Formats: sequence, structure tokens, C-alpha cells
Amino acid sequence: MGVITIFLTDGLADTLDDFEHDGMRFVFTRLHADGPRQLVEGPIWAFVDWVLDDLAGLEMCRRLRADPRTGEAHVTMVLESDDAEDRRRALRAGADDYMIGPLDRRSVLDRVLALQSHRPGHRSTQRIELGDLSIDLTALQARWAGQAIRLRPNEFRLLRFFAENPNRVHSRADLIGGLGKLDPPIDERTVDVWIGRLRRALKAAGAGDPLRTVRSLGYVFDAP
Repeated sequence: MGVITIFLTDGLADTLDDFEHDGMRFVFTRLHADGPRQLVEGPIWAFVDWVLDDLAGLEMCRRLRADPRTGEAHVTMVLESDDAEDRRRALRAGADDYMIGPLDRRSVLDRVLALQSHRPGHRSTQRIELGDLSIDLTALQARWAGQAIRLRPNEFRLLRFFAENPNRVHSRADLIGGLGKLDPPIDERTVDVWIGRLRRALKAAGAGDPLRTVRSLGYVFDAP
């Protein structure tokens, strides 16, 4: 079953269950100012409120377009009123379209389903390049300076998460959430096992140890 990720800047995202339709699963998740906090599967649809607590919706739209993880997302600006100037500003900032809020589950799904049926085939970013690290998301293969890195599925997803969020401290809870492992709950010490396996695989491929432990806080992937 394919997956479509629907991001909402509204807290409504935290209350919505997944929806399945015509062989696709639509997953709702919260979009924060710093972008996705978990791995994203499949095409992305983002609904951005005109007014946010920590930045303007227009700036959020620009950040989505500049982020390689979300640059090809379909972005809908959620306006507070049907104002012609606001509509023009939203489109100039990179939004694909707009709608009038407030949102609810039905209005979001109606919009996505209506446009999805007319949207040409879309593939999210298929390759991540970070210094000597290359991750091919189609082939599920990671390489360091051309050398294949032998990884289990969990460690592959962990490396992808680090590559998409480098030079930042991630707690064990952050990593569990980032990999979508919240349900059923996972012991945080399991992350240490994943990290150990990933470190060994990176060293075997000649990468050294780009994973740095920050005592009492978590782990960092140090990228050039």
C-alpha cells in the first residue's frame, strides 16, 4: 500500500487518524517551523496556516520550498479570509493553491483526493547526498565514497534520518519518533543498539565514526 503524508501546521494534525482509500494510506502529521521531524514516506501535501505562533505562514512556505525533503510538496496556504492580496502573496511565496480555514479532516481529505486524481505521477527525492555519503532511496542502498554500507532496515532508516538532520543533537526519543517507532512503545535503550550497529557498518565501509555521542543528551551525525 502506498503512503501519502499530509502535513498540517495546525494542532489538528495530532488528533487525526490515518485514512485508507484506493490502495493508498493517508498519514496526518504535525509540521513544525523547523520542518519534518520524522522520515517522510511517499508524496507530501502540506497545509500551512496564514498565521503561525512562531513565524509567518509565508515564511513557512518558503522554507518548505528550500528544503530538499519538501521542495516538491503540494503546498496549500490556509487563509483566514478570502482576500485577493493574501492569495497573490501566498502563490508568490511558493504555494500551489489556497483554501479558507478553519480546517477539518473532511475538508483536508476532500482537497487532497480531488487534486491527487489529477496530479501527474510524483516521486519524492530519491537520493540524498551529504559529503561522501550517498543514499539511494529507490534501491535502499547507502554508500560511503562509493563503498556500499551493509545495513539492516532499521539502521538504513536511522542513517537516512541522520543524513536529513545532520549536525543536530537528537535524543533517543527524537530518534524513535523520527523513525516512526512510537506505537507500540520502544525502550529508549534500543536506540543504543541501533547506533552500535550503524557505527560498525559505517566503519566497515571506511567512513570512520561520524556519529558523536553527546553525554546525557543523545547523538549527532557530524557532516562536513
